[in-house]
Amino acid sequence: MLMLKLLVIPGFLLLISLAGKRWGPSVAGWLSGLPVVVGPILLFLAIEQGHVFAAQAATAALSAMFAMIAFCVTYAQVAQRLSWSWALTMALLVWASVAVVLSLIPPSLALSVIAAATALLAAPYLFPSVQPVVSGPAPKSDKLLLRMMAGALLTLAVTLLASTVGERWSGLLAVFPVLGSVMAVFSQQTRGPAFTAALLRATATGMYSFAAFCLVLALALPRFGWMGFALGIGASFGMLLVTKQRALRPAPYRFNERQR
Repeated sequence: MLMLKLLVIPGFLLLISLAGKRWGPSVAGWLSGLPVVVGPILLFLAIEQGHVFAAQAATAALSAMFAMIAFCVTYAQVAQRLSWSWALTMALLVWASVAVVLSLIPPSLALSVIAAATALLAAPYLFPSVQPVVSGPAPKSDKLLLRMMAGALLTLAVTLLASTVGERWSGLLAVFPVLGSVMAVFSQQTRGPAFTAALLRATATGMYSFAAFCLVLALALPRFGWMGFALGIGASFGMLLVTKQRALRPAPYRFNERQR
């Protein structure tokens, strides 16, 4: 399981980075909606704590999409004006604030669906309207290595912490913006704020896939056991295909003198 944590996320980060280099930020962000972080964490929780615990964590993870999309919107907006350190700090503060509020709400699958749906439907209207410059210097190999190392360390830390708290915070921490943080920071450093905004906007759309995985898992795990993971993965890939056209649609362009 440790090797899974240390290899899957860095490998996926590498694939996303290469996709961004080849096809631009929309494809990279769209692919990042796959549950490659929450999936292994919930699998680990199911092995250690049982199917019911993991299903309850999946319910919390579904509601935590509200916090994740809030993170993406905050980072994209702040990055247009300030450096990556300010954007990351403010985005993480927003994520933490929303996560604390969600932790105080009584667990309910219906409320989790409402929270996730609200965030997904509102997201397209909250991101800055900028036109990314897709061509430009590609990330250097050392930057890619740093992305992979950062992703592995963050995933390991979040997984270890998630296994020591209750199912509510386990689910919320499973949606900690591991991929979002790493991709946003390195994208802003290498490609600029407009590219980063387009990446995070596509990430929010790709999270329909994430939502499908968590919803199916919350419903299927108590009834079907390990088969629930197979059903969740199938639903996730199916939703990824459904949202392809929407995710890859260019954002409305509005001239911004701060673009570079």
